[in-house]
Amino acid sequence: MNMEEDLALLYAEPNALGQALGKAVPDWQGAGNISAATLEGRFTRVVPLNPRKHAQALFEANQQSPDQRMWTYLPYGPFDDFEAYDCWLQMAATTTDPRFLCIEHKASGAPLGVLAYAAIDEARGSVELAHLAFSPALQQTVQATEAVYLMLEHAFALGYRRCEWKCHAHNAPSRNAALRFGFTYEGLFRNHLVVKGRNRDTCWFSITDDEWRELLPRYRAWLDESNINALGIQSLSLREFLVN
Repeated sequence: MNMEEDLALLYAEPNALGQALGKAVPDWQGAGNISAATLEGRFTRVVPLNPRKHAQALFEANQQSPDQRMWTYLPYGPFDDFEAYDCWLQMAATTTDPRFLCIEHKASGAPLGVLAYAAIDEARGSVELAHLAFSPALQQTVQATEAVYLMLEHAFALGYRRCEWKCHAHNAPSRNAALRFGFTYEGLFRNHLVVKGRNRDTCWFSITDDEWRELLPRYRAWLDESNINALGIQSLSLREFLVN
C-alpha cells in the first residue's frame, strides 16, 4: 500500500491547533464479550468446538486431503493419527483466545471444519478471524462463505469496530479468500513470526464497522433464496455482489 495515498483517504478534522484528528467516537465503552455462541445460517451452523462430538468426524473429513496441504501454513499439523489430532482438539477447546468453533453442515450435522476468533480486544474493539482449518468438503463452498459471514456478523453486532484477517504471505488461497470476503489489504508485516522453523511474513487485511454496514446487505442479498437455491447452488458469486 502507498502510505501517502492511504493518508489522503483518512478522515481529518483539525483541532484548535490546526492538527488533524480522526473522527469522534462518542461514548465508546468497548465491544461486547465473544462467548461460545451458536450461529445459525441457511446452510451452516457454527458451534462451540466439542472434541467428544466433533473430533472423529473432523479427523476423517480432514483425511480427504491425502497430501495434507491444508496444514502447511498453520502453526500445527498435519496429525499422524487420530490420537494426535484429538489431543490438539482437546487443548483447542479449552482456550478463550483463540476461541475455537466448529463449522457444521446444517442439514446433516456433519462437522466440516474449524475456525476461531483470536486477538480479541474488547477495549479497542478489534478481533481476528483465524485458525481456518477447512476440510476438502468445506473448501470453496457456500457453507464456508456463510460461516465467515456468520462470524463477521456476530462480531460487528457485539460492537467490534475492526475485524482482521492475517495469513502467511505465501498462502495465496488465504490472501484471495480475504479479498473475496470483502477484506481490505493493509500491508505486509515482515519477519513477523517463526512458524515450524521458518520465517513467516504476514499479510494483514481488515474490515471496519463502517465497511461492514455496506457489506452486510450485500452478503444477505447473496445468501437470499433468489440467488442461492435450497440445494446450495448460487446464481451469482459473492464477489459479484461485493464489487457492484
